Amino acid sequence: MTETTSRPFDILNRALSKNVLVKLKGDVEIRGTLASFDVHMNVVIENGEELKNGELKRKLGTVLLRGDTIVFVSPS
Repeated sequence: MTETTSRPFDILNRALSKNVLVKLKGDVEIRGTLASFDVHMNVVIENGEELKNGELKRKLGTVLLRGDTIVFVSPS
């Protein structure tokens, strides 16, 4: 591996306490601050908001997302 190549957990570690966009199965998107994650890719999002077509649908606050429902996590 080169220095520019990162492992998935390295990317998540760098995204801690930063805003992320999480796409879930069923075409649901959650935006918020990545508070924590575990080896199963379960993630805790603070100040979470559910998006529909890129627009705010509802505010969720703190939410736990199961890793098996996550399609991708995009650091902002």
